Amino acid sequence: MFEFVKKQAVILVLLGALSFLFLSAESTADYERYWHQWRGPHMMGVSPDGNPPIEWSETKNVRWKIAIPGKGHATPIVWEDQVFILTAAETDKEGQVREHAQDSGSTRGRGMPLARTTKIHKFIVLAVNRNDGNIIWQKTVKEEMPQEGTHEFGSWASHSPVTDGEHLYAYFGSRGLYCLDWEGTIKWERDFGQMSKHMNFGEGSSPAIYGDKIVVTWDHEGQSFVVALDKKTGKDIWKVDRDEGTSWASPYIVEVNGKAQVITSATKLIRSYDLNTGELIWECGGMTRNAIPTPIAADGILYVMSGFRGNALLAIRLADADGNITDSDAIVWKHDKDTPYAPSALLHGNYLYFLRGNNGILSCFDAKTGTPHYTAQRLEGMGNIFASLFAAKDRIYITGQKGTFYVVKQGPEFGILAKNTLDDNFNASPAVVGKQLFLRGYKNLYCIEED
Repeated sequence: MFEFVKKQAVILVLLGALSFLFLSAESTADYERYWHQWRGPHMMGVSPDGNPPIEWSETKNVRWKIAIPGKGHATPIVWEDQVFILTAAETDKEGQVREHAQDSGSTRGRGMPLARTTKIHKFIVLAVNRNDGNIIWQKTVKEEMPQEGTHEFGSWASHSPVTDGEHLYAYFGSRGLYCLDWEGTIKWERDFGQMSKHMNFGEGSSPAIYGDKIVVTWDHEGQSFVVALDKKTGKDIWKVDRDEGTSWASPYIVEVNGKAQVITSATKLIRSYDLNTGELIWECGGMTRNAIPTPIAADGILYVMSGFRGNALLAIRLADADGNITDSDAIVWKHDKDTPYAPSALLHGNYLYFLRGNNGILSCFDAKTGTPHYTAQRLEGMGNIFASLFAAKDRIYITGQKGTFYVVKQGPEFGILAKNTLDDNFNASPAVVGKQLFLRGYKNLYCIEED
């Protein structure tokens, strides 16, 4: 009898382990299939199973197009049959905000507080049916007057939401972080205070989700910090103050030797924190001011770059990164020309793609060696570019602010596959799920799919 019970116990343990592996694999498959966070499945801008159209226009390959209320440049995220959008819409109510002349661009009375009248806004989360574009629900999580301005190309809803497939986490920066269920009910919320951004350029860093934690960076002209929250309760797991000014780079989480690290890019230092404890693992100088692009990593190498008032690109071997690694052997290679200001780079296969500043000037490097395949290839008619690059299949997609899109072939040789246009402006980075491409414009949300 004992042997029988023992055998049954072993079988149950094995079945439990297999079930765990199956569920883990299923969860991983879901994360691969959907665009659940800023920059997609692995926060890299790559859709592993994506195969969207190469060509589109207002009259070709548009499955649906809907007007979005208000203004926001947050990337859409997608889970199963829902697309989630954040936006900020003006109300008829007005109020006054105090700001400084040095922030408004005035040279008179520099440093003296000024009064600015602005509209009270509703901060809104929308759930959209990805099959037909119908709005499933719309939830106002806060109604408040923004206390600071934004850049002329910015918005008060530029932070992208994230989801774990069970809840939606909608982040509005100084307006708070909200956990919502699939019906739009708020389960918990967090208020981190009010940011003070350099030159009133506005906010835009997105949270990162990993396991049971959500990570938020809070870099501004006051006390900066990085915080890891319990996704179930919204309570702090750890919080670390940072000696850092304004930056906009989103935190990036990567595993190194089985340990998850939170990588933050900023003007003073690139830093890595232990995801479980918040302990500083390593740091490195070398970025320019106004760090915006999100770091990316593959095959043990991390790529960090910035491009405001200078150019910087560092390739860092993560296994060798410990302590202060500035100018150490942990830096595999570096580059100081034609790096991006706002758009994040793209790592697809062994090819590293990035733009110059906010312009349609594309370079492609060997990711492991830093050898250029091509540099400074001009994409005509793009104007400013704020959206980040993304890839699907063997194609690279580039989004212009004026509604011009290029599709470029992957590989060491530059080649244009298509140039497309839409009747809208685009600052938000796209999202891709299967054969569908989601483009969030100033006015409309488009679903692009083969007719």
